[in-house]
Amino acid sequence: MNRILARLRWQVVHRGWEAVQRAGAVTADTPAGRRFAAFGPGSVAAFPPGSVFGERWITIGADTLIGALVSLSAGMVPGQDMGPVPVLQIGDRCVIGRGSHIVAHHSLVIGDDVFTGPYVYITDQNHGYADPDVPIGRQMPRNAAVQIGSGSWLGAGAVVLPGACIGRNVVIAAGSVVRGTIPDRCVVAGVPARVVRSYVPGDGWSPRSGAGLSRLPGAERVEGVAQPVDPTG
Repeated sequence: MNRILARLRWQVVHRGWEAVQRAGAVTADTPAGRRFAAFGPGSVAAFPPGSVFGERWITIGADTLIGALVSLSAGMVPGQDMGPVPVLQIGDRCVIGRGSHIVAHHSLVIGDDVFTGPYVYITDQNHGYADPDVPIGRQMPRNAAVQIGSGSWLGAGAVVLPGACIGRNVVIAAGSVVRGTIPDRCVVAGVPARVVRSYVPGDGWSPRSGAGLSRLPGAERVEGVAQPVDPTG
């Protein structure tokens, strides 16, 4: 009898939670979805959400999945006026992994078909530390636009810092910390992230042992962007 009651309780709890998840999901047709500047057809933000505010300055394309506990924010605090145009744009057919944080203050653009693993952090703002006598948290933050090209993949725990410009079909290895400009069709890894493999027409995917971003065709290191910043985020 005890086993039967325990199983019934388990079923009630889990079915109830599944019902809550379905009822709490955000779509284009829900009141929460209509608070966004755009929320494309077929897109879903799973329940429970993370911290979400500044929806008037956030656009989400079609057929995109925002995982549970994902934080999406535009601005420093709820209710802040961010101006006439969206500051956070997520494209079509994207998947944002569970527990990720996407924090925009200036301009953060994610292209189409971008997938992330869980607990990815992307931001266009970082703390300054120019004055050594003032607590870091009280110093003026610095903004620098971020762009992630279509078709790219960000592994679990990756961090994308202000000023990053990631090309198309790029793989960001799990746990990497990304700054600067990364060319199309390459694999980057490490802290700070460096190109470890790139696609060369005619040769296919080739390792580039020890190659820095500045040594690859079409790439340039972004110096002076969001300076001074802490590369660990």
